[in-house]
Parts: sequence; C-alpha cells; structure tokens
Amino acid sequence: MSPPRRIVISGCSGGGKSTLIAALAKHGYQTFEEPGRRVVREGIHPTKDILGFATRAAELAAKDFDSASSSGVSFFDRSVIDAAAALKRSSIPLPETVRTLVALCPYDSPVFLMPPWREIYETDAERQHDLSDAIAEYDDLCRAYPAHGYETILLPKTTVEARADFVLRSLGL
Repeated sequence: MSPPRRIVISGCSGGGKSTLIAALAKHGYQTFEEPGRRVVREGIHPTKDILGFATRAAELAAKDFDSASSSGVSFFDRSVIDAAAALKRSSIPLPETVRTLVALCPYDSPVFLMPPWREIYETDAERQHDLSDAIAEYDDLCRAYPAHGYETILLPKTTVEARADFVLRSLGL
C-alpha cells in the first residue's frame, strides 16, 4: 500500500480552485471542499469575525486532513495554512489552537497556487470581497506556504482540464 499524499490547491480567491478540485474528483481522486465556504454557510463571516472564521476553517481543514484516505492521493481546496495566513493578514496573533493544527497537518509538497485571474473572478454569496482583496490574500499565501516549508507551483491560466492534467503530471500521476 502506498503512503497517503495530501495535496493542497490554494491561491487567489476566484482563481478556479473549486472548479479544479471538481475536475480532479471526476478523475477519481478524493477531494475536499474549501473549509472557508463551509464556515460561511455555518454563518461565520470573515468580515464580521475573522478570528472565529479562521479558527473554524482551520478546524474543518484539520478534520478533512484526518479524513483523507490512508493510501492514494487526496486534494484539498485550501488548508490550515490558509487559515493561519488570514489571521496574520488581519494582524491577529495566531491562537494556540490554530498553531497546533498547522503542526498536526503536514500536507505534501508541492502546493499548487492559483494566480489572480481577473477574467474569471466573480463574487458570490460566500465570496464577497473584491479582486484587490483576493490579490492581497494571494500575495500572503505566496509567502505563507514557503515560510512553512512547502514548495509551491504556480498553476497556468488555461482550461480546467489542462490545469488538472498539469497537476497530475507534476505529481507523476
């Protein structure tokens, strides 16, 4: 049995992460929905309670991490690192809970980062911030993942299937 591989797709909000995750699921891989979207559906919004939002997102990301298959490849739409980066961006000290979850969830490198892509960016009920906020978030994530020891690979701006193929080829799958 091969060891599990836990691969994160992160980067700019509205860059196509969730769409890519759905494409990878169609290829038969285990995937996990973005924790932040689930937290917003629970009624905790980052503009009203960033500490509560990020802490809950980290908890859900850690639960997903623990739920991943014990073999094979699993893909995650964001991770506990994203939650920690959101707090840092807000100048909020990292709570011990989130710090512990970051340490307990060692994802595999590389982490794939979605760049800002103005042409496909849109807001919705769960993503209400504008593109400039999304770009600031992306810039923070470009620093956060390497700071936590992860190699990052920038995803090309191309079709969803071409992105999925790029990810799979990059991982030797």
